[in-house]
Amino acid sequence: MKDRTSVIFGNQIDAKTIRAAEKSKAGYLKKYGDDSGADYKIAFQPIDALRDMAVQNIVFGEQNASFGENPLIVGNIRMGFGHYRISIAMASCARALGFTPYWLDLASFDATGSKMIREQNEMYSLASRISQKSRLFNKLVWEPLNSEGFKKITYNAKDQKNSELLVPIFKNIPKDIPYIATHVWPSQAAVHAGMTHVVNAIPDNWPMGLHLSEGAFHAVQTPFAYMGYKTLDGFAKKPLHGIPEDSLRAVGCFVDHELLVHLEEDNALRVERMASGKPVRILINVGGAGAGGKTFQEIIDHLIPYIKRGAVALFLNTGDHAGVYEQLLAHIGDRVPVRRFQDDYDALTSYIDTIRHADANGISLICNSDIFRAVYSTNRLMPVCDLMITKPSELSYYPIPKLFMKHIGGHEVYGAIHGREFGDSTDEYPKTPDLCRAIDRLLTDREILPHLCRQIDTLKAQGYYDGAYECVKIAAGIE
Repeated sequence: MKDRTSVIFGNQIDAKTIRAAEKSKAGYLKKYGDDSGADYKIAFQPIDALRDMAVQNIVFGEQNASFGENPLIVGNIRMGFGHYRISIAMASCARALGFTPYWLDLASFDATGSKMIREQNEMYSLASRISQKSRLFNKLVWEPLNSEGFKKITYNAKDQKNSELLVPIFKNIPKDIPYIATHVWPSQAAVHAGMTHVVNAIPDNWPMGLHLSEGAFHAVQTPFAYMGYKTLDGFAKKPLHGIPEDSLRAVGCFVDHELLVHLEEDNALRVERMASGKPVRILINVGGAGAGGKTFQEIIDHLIPYIKRGAVALFLNTGDHAGVYEQLLAHIGDRVPVRRFQDDYDALTSYIDTIRHADANGISLICNSDIFRAVYSTNRLMPVCDLMITKPSELSYYPIPKLFMKHIGGHEVYGAIHGREFGDSTDEYPKTPDLCRAIDRLLTDREILPHLCRQIDTLKAQGYYDGAYECVKIAAGIE
């Protein structure tokens, strides 16, 4: 296994950082055990929510199963919903291009490296929730860490060392299968394990040392991110060697095939609803950490008068957060009727099919205990909704008019900036009163949403949303 901690893209890492990285790895080995000699056999299970894409989940089994025809692996971890959503986009486009997609969630196994990921994810989620409750913690700790702390190239050294713990999971996976990672740890792990066709799909617009995975091809969504990784400016106090051209490309936004294939028709229906005075369909998503409950309640309160007079139909996806679902249900009370979809994914998909060419009204409240259904419910809803209110996370890059609420973590700021600059989104509104005023403007000035729809059509024609297709082609060596 090549050492990728001491030197990163030709940049020497200092001895103190290297020692800290080695200590971190040793700590996890002591805590969870050394499984470097394990022979983890792999098997496959279908993912029901993604059955239309024929996605197979890689699990541990009693004996090794054989991969099917034209396999492509999507390496990921459950950290929030973002990396899962991007992974679904990769699997979707892989299927559309003739590949059989396999799902490899490195956090899902009973293995040392998996336990390491789960521990870090629990800390990240906790800190994310605290940041929404404590302004001081957010200002002094969370914002600086997510913007400047993760940006430093030295941050990459510890991750490179810790990701070595994930190598045993790859023991029985053929090394030449095309592989797309939607988080840096699955990318680093695959490179350490000797995988030969690794694409590191970087989710954020803000360049950070956190996302470096030397040995993989780095695919970014935006020109801003490309320049940041090409130069590595700001990653250290001194100038650094950047990522060479043969390992870096701006490919466009990571979007599902299913969201693109009928996009012009979706936009035409949106424009038609605006012109005919139909209720504006607003989609709001609760993130993977389940934070922001108070803000969601305030938005609901602001929208209820619109809902009562038939000007808005509201869709609230609480993901897999049953507590948030119950909280919002109690908050709405009997003020307006609520259409409930709790662990009733088939009923939700049937309702979505019904309203594509018919009217929608009231509030639809959604929750799924299955993580795939929790995430994919938003994807299913996007084509039939007119406006998505979201924090500027991975959803910043999806082809639907977007209104940005407050970011969680400084790196997300640049997703909102990008959406505003490219014209398929509004500004970010960190304060709820300002957000509500923006909602009022979008609902009363019915020229704005059609404008955003026309811009989305223009961007699609330019290939702006084709990033997931491009990642598949790069991983498979298709030019």
